[in-house]
Amino acid sequence: MNNFDFHSPASVADAIKAIGAGDDGRFLAGGQSLLPAMKTGLSMPTDLVGLDKIAQIKGICTSAPGAGKPALHIGAMTTHASVAANADVIRLIPALAMLADGIGDSAVRARGTIGGSLGLNDPAACYPAGVLGLGASITTDRRTIAVDDFFKGLYETALEPGELITEVVFPIPEKAAWMKFKQPASRFSMVGVFVSKGPAGVRVAVTGAGACAFRARALEAALEKQWSPSACDGVAISPAGLNSDIHASAAYRAHLISVLAKRAVAKTV
Repeated sequence: MNNFDFHSPASVADAIKAIGAGDDGRFLAGGQSLLPAMKTGLSMPTDLVGLDKIAQIKGICTSAPGAGKPALHIGAMTTHASVAANADVIRLIPALAMLADGIGDSAVRARGTIGGSLGLNDPAACYPAGVLGLGASITTDRRTIAVDDFFKGLYETALEPGELITEVVFPIPEKAAWMKFKQPASRFSMVGVFVSKGPAGVRVAVTGAGACAFRARALEAALEKQWSPSACDGVAISPAGLNSDIHASAAYRAHLISVLAKRAVAKTV
C-alpha cells in the first residue's frame, strides 16, 4: 500500500475542502472496495478523506408531513446493516431492506455504505439495481441527479471530480421486489433484478449482467400492460453487450433476467 495523508473531517464542507487540496484524493466511505484496491496497488491516492465522522450524511428518515409525495431519505454513509434493520425501510420498501440484508456477509454489511456502493458503481453490486429500480434520486453536495442519468458505464457515474453523494431519496412504491442470483463465493450478483410499480412508473432494473445497472425496457413494457408474472413469459432479452465470464455466458445471463423478473413480480401479487 502506498503512503497517503489521511483526513477526518466532521462536515461535508470540510470534506470537500480536503479532497480539493489533495493531488489525487479519494473519499473513504466503508472502505470495502477501496482499501483492497489500495493493498493490491490498483488505486494509489495521495489523500484519503474519511467520511465516518460526518453525522449529517448518516441515518434514515421519511419526508415530513406536507412535504409533497412521501419519500424515504437515506444518508450516504448509512450502512447496509442499518438499512436492512430500519423499521421505516421495512415498512415502506421491504424489498430494499431485503436487498441490503443480502449484500456480502455480516462484516461487509456492518461497514459498507449505500453512498460508497453507488459512487463505485461496481457492475455486479446490488444497490444500483435497487436505486434504479425504484426511480430514486441521488443528492450530492452540488445538485440532485436523477438515477436514470447517474450510471454511465463500467465503474463510471455522473459524479464530477470531488463531488460527494450526501443522500439517496426513494419514492414509495405500490409494489416492489428483489431477486438475486448470486455468485456463491463473492455474493455479488451474477444477475440481480429489482422490479417496482409506483410513482416512478413500472421499472425493471438489472445488475450483474452488463457494464453497469440498466433498465429492461421490454419487460417494463410488458408489465405496464399487465402486472403479473405471466407478462414476463416470452419476453426475450438480447445477450448482445451482456457480460460473459467463467461464471455465466451472456446468453445465460439474458435468460436469467426474464426468469428473475417473473419471480420478483410473483412476490408482489
